[in-house]
Amino acid sequence: MTNRPEGDARAARNERREAARQRAQRARAQQKRRQRGVRLGLQIGLGVVLLAVATIVTLVLVDSVQPAGPGPSNMSQGGITIGQGLKAETAASAKPEPTATDASGAVRITMYVDYLCPVCGQFEAANGEYIESLVDSGAATVDIHPVAILSNRSQGTKYSLRAANAAACVADNSPDQFFAVNQALFAKQPDENTAGLTDAQLIKVVTGVDGLRKRSTIAKCIEDQTYAKWVDERTSAVSGGDIPGSTLTTFPGTPLVLVNGQHYELTSPITNDDFRTFVVTAAGATAGTPTPSATPGRTSTPSATPSD
Repeated sequence: MTNRPEGDARAARNERREAARQRAQRARAQQKRRQRGVRLGLQIGLGVVLLAVATIVTLVLVDSVQPAGPGPSNMSQGGITIGQGLKAETAASAKPEPTATDASGAVRITMYVDYLCPVCGQFEAANGEYIESLVDSGAATVDIHPVAILSNRSQGTKYSLRAANAAACVADNSPDQFFAVNQALFAKQPDENTAGLTDAQLIKVVTGVDGLRKRSTIAKCIEDQTYAKWVDERTSAVSGGDIPGSTLTTFPGTPLVLVNGQHYELTSPITNDDFRTFVVTAAGATAGTPTPSATPGRTSTPSATPSD
């Protein structure tokens, strides 16, 4: 057995402790480097994810606030004006701002219609031919504003929006046939809460109108829903109280009918005699029509109101 001096044994123990301490320091340093690397990787990964999310949100927000773009060239205020001979006032001749009365002395009729609105259909059935005769003769002009109040009343097909878009397509491409197309859309009006007409059926109704120009262009406009976003924007504006040709600040629903700026309150049932009386009274008997016979008193008729 070999005996070591006590000092040598102590020195050996100290060397072993020092070596163990250095190994522990190196291990801790490596662990810290690994932890920093993991944290850095997580931060970079999180940053990439947040950047991607921010980009998506920005794109969605930009798309949601992006303006609808220009509407039909002959509907600068959301409606088209039809005058004598049932001819439209085009962009070159139309007045920049619709007013309650017509400068020519003709009665000015303004209508806001939804092609799915049943009361609009009833009003058209009772008074369409009368309005046509007034406008055709030059005794009146009519501003027709298609809106899409009932877009959620057609089993998800948004028929109101698609029909109003179809009307806008005609206003832009064949404006002189707009009045006839308006009549045709009401003649083929589907029932509320049904799917309504398909795009192919809408195209057939619209392009079947005599004298229509640019049929293929209008058909593509209907298929592409070229003015759907514009119609939606105008409908929101009207529902919010921006009602050109009127002093109203609250939209009462469709059909909204005004004669020289005066709001015609619908009767129940809707009758032509009552509307004739209102036209003559509102126009100061300038409509060139005989005074109608007495009509029943007014009662309120429900109309289509903006839906959520």
